[in-house]
Amino acid sequence: MAFHVEGLVAIIVFYLAILAVGIWASWKTKNTGSDGDRSEAIIVGGRDIGLLVGGFTMTATWVGGGYINGTAEAVYVPGYGLAWAQAPIGYSLSLILGGLFFAKPMRSKGYVTMLDPFQQIYGKRMGGLLFIPALMGEMFWAAAIFSALGATISVIIDINVNISVIVSALIATMYTLVGGLYSVAYTDVVQLFCIFLGLWISVPFALSHPAVTDIGLTAVHQVYQAPWLGSINSADIYTWLDNFFLLTLGGIPWQAYFQRVLSSSSATYAQVLSFLAAFGCIVMAIPAVLIGAIGASTAWNQTEYGVPDPKSKKEADMILPIVLQYLCPVYVSFFGLGAVSAAVMSSADSSILSASSMFARNIYQLSFRQNASDREIVWVMRITVLLFGASATAMALLASSVYGLWYLSSDLVYIIIFPQLLCVLFIKGTNTYGAIAGYLFGLVLRITGGEPYLYLQPLIFYPGWYQDDNNLYIQRFPFKTLSMLTAFVTNVLVSYLAKYLFESGTLPPKLDFLDAVVARYSREHMDKATLVKSDNIVLNELAPVNPRHSQTLSSTFTNKEAFNYVDSSPELSNTEDN
Repeated sequence: MAFHVEGLVAIIVFYLAILAVGIWASWKTKNTGSDGDRSEAIIVGGRDIGLLVGGFTMTATWVGGGYINGTAEAVYVPGYGLAWAQAPIGYSLSLILGGLFFAKPMRSKGYVTMLDPFQQIYGKRMGGLLFIPALMGEMFWAAAIFSALGATISVIIDINVNISVIVSALIATMYTLVGGLYSVAYTDVVQLFCIFLGLWISVPFALSHPAVTDIGLTAVHQVYQAPWLGSINSADIYTWLDNFFLLTLGGIPWQAYFQRVLSSSSATYAQVLSFLAAFGCIVMAIPAVLIGAIGASTAWNQTEYGVPDPKSKKEADMILPIVLQYLCPVYVSFFGLGAVSAAVMSSADSSILSASSMFARNIYQLSFRQNASDREIVWVMRITVLLFGASATAMALLASSVYGLWYLSSDLVYIIIFPQLLCVLFIKGTNTYGAIAGYLFGLVLRITGGEPYLYLQPLIFYPGWYQDDNNLYIQRFPFKTLSMLTAFVTNVLVSYLAKYLFESGTLPPKLDFLDAVVARYSREHMDKATLVKSDNIVLNELAPVNPRHSQTLSSTFTNKEAFNYVDSSPELSNTEDN
């Protein structure tokens, strides 16, 4: 394959344009949050993201390289087809459910990140535990799509994969570094426009290629391979449902989604953005589905690609750039490449910003440096943007099974974070004991179920398992959804059991070592009078709080509660004596 100078120039021009938009967005909003909330402005954009920009950036977050390439691949692969292309419907339903049930309570309470309610209710330790699967999901997702972009560019313009990955990561990291959510949001508008235009321009040219048979015919009849509409065998129905619930429900508890929700100017706007993005995901999937169908309808021996076909060469995951390369004119394929590049960067920048936001606020500030200045938090975010961007790039270059790592981490988001989010928002009375128990049960059930992409053999063999040609054990049973439901039920049952045991006196208060039920015995709540007298606390800044373990910061105690505590201390002493 010859080196295409025109393609390289087109990519450079596109990347420079995206970088320019990101820097412009940063300059345009550089004074936002200058009153001491600059860090919050970087994370949630000053909570003034409008419907147009918000709708574009929320759609672009999901419509990434994995979304477009994966949809085209699923439609193309014989034996799967459109029936197994679950991402468009799954993610759209995810956004609808998020808008109906999760966006309003999260936005109306003024949270800054997705982990805020966990730390408020379950404490900073549990917030740190939940940060682990959330970080893994964001990092492996960014690494996976950087890897996909490098392979895509190498197919069309024959440039070194490593160079394309590094340059793409640098561009996405640079504008995220300088502008935070503002730069990400405004570049998303440009990127989504490029994705839509680039793919739709490519489709008519590919359809009119002489080697392509009518896709209406190949949808239901076998010509070059099985019909691209696909089918679901009765033995695979539970696997299909398991994956569908994973996409639909597991697509909700992501910081990249809630970052857009929390940046909305109101709770109602947050819901509307979710519905707009759901519609956008469906629309943006249509050209990817058509390109997959075109790939399944092509006599590849009549093209420059030659024989065997992409599936036989194990290049089915590259069907989209292959169609652009061999079935479209050169200038059209370069424009389509820009669309794929845009799709990748629109998701990668969101993941990097999401990870750095959660670390700076929920780990660094709320867990270790509660008195950190706003300027300090901003610098922590900038440093972590660089670190997480470099880490995602390194994984894309070095990890041979980055997709397997992402599959496993996305499963953990579904199995661990989603049931915890349900409990913390909608189930009253859950506490840290139940959260930890649910976390561990879900994690153990998922790991012991195995992961073929990582060659992780199962320890628990569920009904319907079988061994494939590579001697890997495949689970047909929907054990991922079973693990999620187990984590949810465990959280609720253990929480109420712990609450009953402590409140009934069956267990003495001193055994409440997590300060999860008997808040007055909490080490962090032990001496409110002393906390109020501390020089670090200003009385008029103190916020009212219910007497529960979840409020871990010193700024949550009120002067009134402190003196009530002092006045009632003799009664408390009598109680202890009894």
